[in-house]
Amino acid sequence: MKLGSLKNDTRDGALCVVSRNLERATVAYDVAPTLQAALDDWDYCAPRLQDLYDAANRAPEGSRWFEPDFAQFHAPLPRAYQWLDASGYLSHAERARKARGAELTKALREEPLMYQGGSDAFLGARDPISVESEEWGIDLEAELAAVLGDVPAGVKREKAAEHVRLLVLLNDVTLRELVPHELAKGFGFVQSKAWTAFAPVAVTPDELGNAWDGRKVHLPVTVHVNGTLLGQPNAGVDMTFDFPRLIVHAARTRPLGAGTILGAGTISNKDAKAGVCCIAEKRALETIAHGEATTPFLRFGDRVEIEMRDAEGRSVFGAIEQEVVRTGHRTAAAEPAAEAG
Repeated sequence: MKLGSLKNDTRDGALCVVSRNLERATVAYDVAPTLQAALDDWDYCAPRLQDLYDAANRAPEGSRWFEPDFAQFHAPLPRAYQWLDASGYLSHAERARKARGAELTKALREEPLMYQGGSDAFLGARDPISVESEEWGIDLEAELAAVLGDVPAGVKREKAAEHVRLLVLLNDVTLRELVPHELAKGFGFVQSKAWTAFAPVAVTPDELGNAWDGRKVHLPVTVHVNGTLLGQPNAGVDMTFDFPRLIVHAARTRPLGAGTILGAGTISNKDAKAGVCCIAEKRALETIAHGEATTPFLRFGDRVEIEMRDAEGRSVFGAIEQEVVRTGHRTAAAEPAAEAG
């Protein structure tokens, strides 16, 4: 299934079922009001949502069906009870550390890094990245995440994947120049993690077919900045800590509630020819090769595009398409639509 949240006059939007080709949608008002409500009662809601999804894929007509405008969609979960992000791709961390003359410790190679991020509000796929200053080092990070059902504390690795309800594609915006000062305090990210934006739809694992093996998503993610390719690494390659491993780590001492979003970190392949999913990693590669970084971080007016396509070339989650703007500036996409008539 493909599920999204249409913007309305509430914080959590209206749960929608979207067709596989992303061309038809309906509000699932007769199943659950929001995606969180569906996750809270998944065993009841999932079969009914599947019926709507099957109907959506038959190109239906009628008043309840519409062509989705993803500028009018929230993140699939507009806010979440918990957002955890990890570092599942060690080549990303290795390059960052090597650029500053450091190496990964044995502990970091054996156990994933993980932190709790702000989850009170997420951005939709067409919402702008609003930042006060370019001097903060605005960066994108293309990631995949799992949306979980209820996970018991101490879950075993062989059972962990059973709790993955949905998979999502996201842009975890980082303000790089604020990171060193925060980490120097020894207590993690707060100010340097500004916004997290999500692709328009979340998908059930079965929607990925053979690309989902119960542990990883074996598809490339494509990242462009101002129309120029930044990278196209495969999310299933060089993933040191897969989703079951990350779930086990997160639930080691406590249960996880339904609707927890668990990110796998910036997608990264060891083969430099694959490119990168964030500017910081490109700058690290430049520093390693030439002694200095030349690629600038994002500036106001820059546009970011992130998308994952399946083996047939179809967009899996819909595309993330965002413009970087100065806080307080309204983009054309943010202007209210004119009333008909």
